[in-house]
Amino acid sequence: MTISGTNQTSKPANWSIQAAEWRDYSQLKHLERLCFKSEDIWPFWDLIGILTLPGMIRLKAVLDDRMVGFIGGEIRASREQGWVTTLAVMPAYRRRGIAKALLQECEIALGTETVRLSVRASNHAAIRLYDNAGYSVVNRWERYYTGGEDALVLEKRR
Repeated sequence: MTISGTNQTSKPANWSIQAAEWRDYSQLKHLERLCFKSEDIWPFWDLIGILTLPGMIRLKAVLDDRMVGFIGGEIRASREQGWVTTLAVMPAYRRRGIAKALLQECEIALGTETVRLSVRASNHAAIRLYDNAGYSVVNRWERYYTGGEDALVLEKRR
């Protein structure tokens, strides 16, 4: 799968969305370090899991053979619900539509009527992205994140 992107000026962009795999581990690890607080960075086995476990959605945004964004998702069959487990775009490549495109492609790949995700309550930029994509707050997990910050649980029904 390759999807070409466009930037905010509607000129063709030189990034694309592709399936990710285990060979992307080093780039995903680097992306995590650039995008998340140290306590939120996934450990080795979680990164390997998202890149290798069957049934997981794993998409990357690529620019010049380099991962500049990533999204992971899973289907929770017991609830017939999709979950976006992680979404990150390198700071230098934000505001180009990459996160929006990754989110849309993940939702399509999940193929569920309901998609949920959690986000730090203080991450206003991400909350704005999700709000613009049709998500709304359905729950609040108190002190969910390391350091005691709450998580907002957002949901989109298609």
